[in-house]
Amino acid sequence: MTEPRHPALDFSDFFTQLQHSELAPWGEPLQQRINDKLTRLNHGDMPAWLAAFDALPELTSDKTDLDRGSLLIGTEQGCSPEQRQQLEQAMRQLMPWRKGPYSVFGVDIDTEWRSDMKWDRLKDSIAPLHNRNVLDIGCGNGYHCWRMLAAGARRVIGIDPSWKFLLQFRALKKYLGELPVELLPLGIEELPQKMQIFDTVFSMGVFYHRRSPIDHLLELQSFLRPGGELVLETLVIDGDAQQMLLPADRYAQMRNVWFLPSAEALCGWLERCGYQQVRCVDINQTSTEEQRATDWMQYHSLAQFLDPDDPNRTVEGYPAPKRGLFIAQRPY
Repeated sequence: MTEPRHPALDFSDFFTQLQHSELAPWGEPLQQRINDKLTRLNHGDMPAWLAAFDALPELTSDKTDLDRGSLLIGTEQGCSPEQRQQLEQAMRQLMPWRKGPYSVFGVDIDTEWRSDMKWDRLKDSIAPLHNRNVLDIGCGNGYHCWRMLAAGARRVIGIDPSWKFLLQFRALKKYLGELPVELLPLGIEELPQKMQIFDTVFSMGVFYHRRSPIDHLLELQSFLRPGGELVLETLVIDGDAQQMLLPADRYAQMRNVWFLPSAEALCGWLERCGYQQVRCVDINQTSTEEQRATDWMQYHSLAQFLDPDDPNRTVEGYPAPKRGLFIAQRPY
């Protein structure tokens, strides 16, 4: 008899729900991929993370608001001081918290990224998410997935291969209940190819980590239904359609950064891949208000990645991080 999985690693309810949705044809291959990963799972920190999950107090959310900057999951009045202390201690065992922020029964999780600022820049430029199936690639702990649900999405699936991000997501979902949002511990290369099922696909903060940018753009298109929308956010540089930066080694202390095109160049790449209605709707230089070390992420952050004498340059001498937001449509 198969031993039951820990609740934080159990996807059975999700795949049961998937059987009655438009995604049903992909349920079996997705389930097989996740089962294979769970069978091989041997992460040294997993016992501590699962212990932190188990230490979360049993609480029922007295109020929820996923349509605000700091996602509200319960209030301070919804638990006792002892329960709040227990909750905070357990959540801190899952540090560092990168994406957020969250307010959970009065515990304010001040994450490294003010992810709400990115959401505010894109929410009025994308096609309305009402009743859409949405895929969020590289979703971290799922902050934007909850914002997508609050914006009216019918179902949101986030993928990220980080087991810690999965445990953070499941810790939050413990208090949010059975909403149609799930985080799958998969990388993009582990998704079935040519699904052609999602109405909107988000790829934010992923493109510059891919060694083959054109292949990534074609992969993203293969997940979209005809007429579906791609929302792509990535690092860009200034310049014309021929400008592109390939860092020699690190960029802003990140090792795995490859292609940083100009906005005009990336629009050309998208069009070359067959996308239509391609446009850059925002370019924003990342500030130390948006990305910074906090009590919940105590490692180096953007301030340490910039030249101390010139905040418009990285410590390696490259242009400081600018992020472009691009919208494109898969042809019918």
